[in-house]
Amino acid sequence: MSRPRTFGQLGEVFDGPHATPRRLDQGPYFLSISSLDKGRLNLDLSDHVSPADFALWTRRIEPREGDLLFSYETRLGEAALMPARVEACLGRRMALLRPDTSVVDPRFLLYYYLSPYFQSVIAERAVHGATVSRIPLIHMGSWPVDIPPIDKQRRIAEVLGALDEKIAANRLLVKATQLLAASIFERASERAAQTTSTFGEVARIDGGSTPSTTEPDYWTGDVAWATPTDVTALPSPYLRRTARTISQAGLSACSSPLFDPGSILMTSRATIGAFAIAQVPTAVNQGFIVVRPRETKLLWWLFHDMQKRVDEFKAQANGATFLELPRGRFRDLPVEIPHAEELEGFARKAEPLHARAAAGAAESEQLAGLRDTLLPKLMSGELRVKDAEKQVEEVV
Repeated sequence: MSRPRTFGQLGEVFDGPHATPRRLDQGPYFLSISSLDKGRLNLDLSDHVSPADFALWTRRIEPREGDLLFSYETRLGEAALMPARVEACLGRRMALLRPDTSVVDPRFLLYYYLSPYFQSVIAERAVHGATVSRIPLIHMGSWPVDIPPIDKQRRIAEVLGALDEKIAANRLLVKATQLLAASIFERASERAAQTTSTFGEVARIDGGSTPSTTEPDYWTGDVAWATPTDVTALPSPYLRRTARTISQAGLSACSSPLFDPGSILMTSRATIGAFAIAQVPTAVNQGFIVVRPRETKLLWWLFHDMQKRVDEFKAQANGATFLELPRGRFRDLPVEIPHAEELEGFARKAEPLHARAAAGAAESEQLAGLRDTLLPKLMSGELRVKDAEKQVEEVV
């Protein structure tokens, strides 16, 4: 049976200093809202501070293992647990709850915070200003929470944690595989004899558009339709689904082709040089340059070459309101292509590596979907823990 409590009964809330120290490339971590990444703490997105500033910034509170870290201004609803053996201080707009572990399991607390129920509590009780929304920490302690006994909390956390552990293992596999493929490309590009072509000679260069937003029949169909946000939000460059979809009528009414799997999508407006490989037939909006290699064996060579040249692409961009890389200019840019034997040798090595990474990313997406389905059902009692355990055992 769940036990009604208040948020303040789960532990003690602290916020960080309302200032920003000088940020460095090394030293103790400075945890900002950018450090929160879909329920985990991403230290790769965190800055550092000097030991002297760290001492100042932790006079009131120093985050420790098991603390619930969350944003109380902008990006509301984001949270992560503080890991062990990390020296860090809270930044602006960041707070933590130090849980009373006799009342709440820290892992369960994170899942509860991220649950649809508590996300709705945040949305309802946040103060929504003209520019930013914020959680009034002074009142947060009185917010209602409804949690099960500690032993059930731990069982729920173990079930959902098994999925997250598999997702984390896949994340490491995907990252290692991508690094290996990039390393193979580096060695191949240094050794192989190459011929200079242009992107337009070795690939078809296209873009996309947006169907009329005033035509409801154009939207929420079965056609994936990518915007730059779909790509920049990806944990790995393999695009399977998009936040919005369009209908066949919407596809016919806009100037975007339906790009085949294996098309390279590169953002070309404002944010220039974020990449994805379409894994399903996908249309795009006007914020992309889409590269369709004329030969399959060119795919991963062009992908890695383009990833290395983002600074060059940005230098070719223009625009008064936001930078944009024109397709015509990109089409005429030179690209070095190795001779057939070297290109085929690289493709034989790169293709299985990316296939393995894409499979790991796809599995993680499915596991995250299962976790997000189980989470509200476990929290509400709709699903028994032992039934959820059976579902998880089948996939991990």
